[in-house]
Amino acid sequence: MSTPHNRAENGAFAKTVLMPGDPLRAKFIAETFLENAQLVTDVRGMLGYTGTYQGHPISVMGSGMGMPSIGIYSYELYSQYGVENIIRIGSAGSYSEKAKLFDVVLAAGAVSESNYAVTQSGDTDTVQLPSARLNAALKASADAQGIRLLEGNIHSSDVFYREDDGQRPTYWERLRDEQGCLCVEMESFALFHNAKVLGKRAACLLTISDSFVSPEITTPEQRQTSFTEMMKVALAAEQYL
Repeated sequence: MSTPHNRAENGAFAKTVLMPGDPLRAKFIAETFLENAQLVTDVRGMLGYTGTYQGHPISVMGSGMGMPSIGIYSYELYSQYGVENIIRIGSAGSYSEKAKLFDVVLAAGAVSESNYAVTQSGDTDTVQLPSARLNAALKASADAQGIRLLEGNIHSSDVFYREDDGQRPTYWERLRDEQGCLCVEMESFALFHNAKVLGKRAACLLTISDSFVSPEITTPEQRQTSFTEMMKVALAAEQYL
């Protein structure tokens, strides 16, 4: 089996797939944490690997940036490759003093102005929800490892470079204050929607890499290799499903 975007054979992916945006982060996770990791796809440089973690089969694959990209890869993993669980692991910009650099956020919902869901299936909901079962597994994994999670809504934006519309409070302050968004990323709304329409499970863990409320920022190298707490929580979640 293959698709225009994935050359993996049927059965090449585990039931649970971790999806960082950056394919090099997928490579790092596979080489650092997985036993017997095998490259199963590399179409367009979007690397995907399958191996085991603590005896459990796990796959990891890049998603690219933005909802159209993760929308394609996650839909095919669910519908063509028999994947049941996708855990997005990514970086995010904090909207709140509660979410500090390197904190790990578990998404309770993805708020978006995106047209992804309405275009894909006619779904007009502006908040897409993760799997309660998968979130519970992630919380159990974090508890067992003594890793603190912040849980709350996140903002999934279609735009990285957004012009200031001159309104006060700003758009991100409104999202924080009115909809409880702790931070912003660009993929989870589409991932959660795909899981909903296909009867699968999705979740999202984010590590704060920069902030709208402070000048702190991480380096590209830190974003690729240093978000290990988030990775360990996601890798061990399979044990609690």
